[in-house]
Amino acid sequence: MTANTGKETVSGRQAQRVVRRFDRSLQRDPSLVDRYGNDEAEVMRAEILEELRRLIPQVPYIGGKQNPLTTQLVQSAGALALYRVMLKHGDTLEDTGQLLHRLFRAEIERFPRMLRPWVKRYMFSGLRRRQALKEASWSQARRYPGDWVFERVDGDGSSFDQGRDYTECGIVKFLHAQDADELCPYLCDLDWVTAEVLGYGFQRTKTLAWGCDRCDFRMSKDGTTTAPWPPRFVERTCGQAPTTRPEPYPTP
Repeated sequence: MTANTGKETVSGRQAQRVVRRFDRSLQRDPSLVDRYGNDEAEVMRAEILEELRRLIPQVPYIGGKQNPLTTQLVQSAGALALYRVMLKHGDTLEDTGQLLHRLFRAEIERFPRMLRPWVKRYMFSGLRRRQALKEASWSQARRYPGDWVFERVDGDGSSFDQGRDYTECGIVKFLHAQDADELCPYLCDLDWVTAEVLGYGFQRTKTLAWGCDRCDFRMSKDGTTTAPWPPRFVERTCGQAPTTRPEPYPTP
């Protein structure tokens, strides 16, 4: 196992692009203005972007462009920046989760409807299967300590078509290092939003964010998914039947 922590996750120019993209996302959605009013929302937006600039250099290197999960890891820094600034302005973890859910849904729904079936077709294609097998093998080499580790799971064509079992998660590790473990389930919730918008079936009974032994992704090309707010957080029991009625907004 090797680690190359001396490399930048993104270059200075790439970091600027990350900040600009996140800023556009904040400006496109009226949530901040609706919640705080124009003046405070503008102050918060500046604070969020400044916090994101501070966080980007702290995102661990996991292979850069060679690793498709680098993008997700960098995006998690944006979510963390939003969370910290919202806490500073008197909001809660649940308020942040709701805003992230709304922002992410708005962004992914910008993807043209006519192209979504093609994305789904690619996701379940033989080409994508071969790519996923290579990515899984690459992850299992554990080159970078901040990376994901997973294996691909073949479906039976009935209960699911394909899956992944993650035994290590880059976002879980990054947020733990930033003392923000409680935010992670709200980022996991966005996987359900993705499945709903792109139109495939998605199930998961465990996540590392809830302290389970793995994240067990199961996808079906002809299934459907709903991603309500507040989230159901079905993974919190790690695949076991709940013994008590959960609180609306549990934390791990």
